Amino acid sequence: YQVEFSDGDVRDPANFPRAKKWAITLVACAFTGIVAAAASSFSIGYQSMISDLNCTNFQATVALGVYTIGFGVVPLVTSSFSEEVGRLPLYMVCSITFMLTELMIALAPNIQTVIIARALGGAFGSTGATLVGGTVADIWRPQERGMPMSIFALAAVGSTGLGPVIAGWIEADPRLEWRWIQWVHVMRVSLPHLFFDPPIIETRSSIILTRMAKKMRQDTGDGRYRARAELEKQSLASLIRISCTRPLYLMFTEPTVLSFSVWIGFVWGVVFALVESVSPEFQSVYGFGIAETGLVFVTICLGSLLGFFANIYQEKLYQYHYARKQQEARLYLVCLTAFFLPFGLFIYAWTASPNIPWIMPLMGLLIFMIGAFVIYQVVFLYLADCYGTYASSALAGQSLARNISATVFPLFTEQMFARLSYKWGLSLFAFLALVMVPIPWILFFYGAKIRARSKVSRKILAKEGHHDEVEKTDTKLPQLV
Repeated sequence: YQVEFSDGDVRDPANFPRAKKWAITLVACAFTGIVAAAASSFSIGYQSMISDLNCTNFQATVALGVYTIGFGVVPLVTSSFSEEVGRLPLYMVCSITFMLTELMIALAPNIQTVIIARALGGAFGSTGATLVGGTVADIWRPQERGMPMSIFALAAVGSTGLGPVIAGWIEADPRLEWRWIQWVHVMRVSLPHLFFDPPIIETRSSIILTRMAKKMRQDTGDGRYRARAELEKQSLASLIRISCTRPLYLMFTEPTVLSFSVWIGFVWGVVFALVESVSPEFQSVYGFGIAETGLVFVTICLGSLLGFFANIYQEKLYQYHYARKQQEARLYLVCLTAFFLPFGLFIYAWTASPNIPWIMPLMGLLIFMIGAFVIYQVVFLYLADCYGTYASSALAGQSLARNISATVFPLFTEQMFARLSYKWGLSLFAFLALVMVPIPWILFFYGAKIRARSKVSRKILAKEGHHDEVEKTDTKLPQLV
């Protein structure tokens, strides 16, 4: 006897009351924001940390970069565990362990300890943050996900700017400096556990159904009651193999996934390069102090907020044009904001001068961040729409590319700016961004034809029309790797 939810069953996460859905969404997004803030605020404390730990600027940059390595690689393995144990245990374990890594940094006696703690922090922080997209998909129906996903993107991108703003004022106080930046993160992670844990409950339907089936077996003594997940259960080793191979397969064989992975990887790498370059540029050109430099990162927050409101208009375009354009209706706004990236970078590169008011380069950063936010969000929504059953694997592929870029870019940008100057180094980024402008336009006009030639897309279409037939071949995709 296969156990399923009945129509309107309140145990089904999709049928949770809206207040409960929003409570879960906001608490999960709050953790995303904390993790994102910790990623970027670390660079603001370079000056006092280098002096305190007697390390080099390159070692500090390595500590900044290893955090994002964990973000890209670890979820390929740990995402399988959510299928086995559910979302809730991973949220609890990862948030507590992430707090301990921040505590480890705050008490670190040397730079080696900081680097190790940052790597672990990225690993555990990524697991919690990457679960948020799955949680949103668990509880919100496809036509309802636009706003929750916008809030998730706002928490992820906006907090990348908010973290350095707060950290700048902490670093400027000689009684606090870099260690207190980490202590603040420890306190921020602790607050949800003290006040907001109750709204975070299990949202993965397969886990809930498995528990329901187990209870029915106990209550009735009839061992025939089974959840579908129990009937199709795979070994953990098999799940991990699929999690590691399928994203790579999609990224290297699917033009849609590959093009967006390259694009968002470049954009995210530039964001972290700017995080690395803002402090020395504004301090050398405009004589900003640490606190004032931190305020420069308000542009990331404001750009994310403007991008968030712009996406409300994009949602209206999507609803209006979906019948005609299908998945490509997600791309109207991003086709325009693709031009924001090179435009914003050129402004930032060529207006940072003692003879030009500091507000001008800030305008360039703002324009760039509006474009970056819209791209970040569209990548999630468009790939999820296009790849349905395999959406998590497609998103894991772009996440890997994005976070590897965020690790690598800061490591070479200091040398690049030293050789080319900030003007020409940033101009190089702008020219590369200009080369990538056609990506959304090509997908907007030819995305449907490109997917029609795809094995994966054909499999998804077949599954929608012939569910039972394709279900038997569903596990063959990872074996193609």
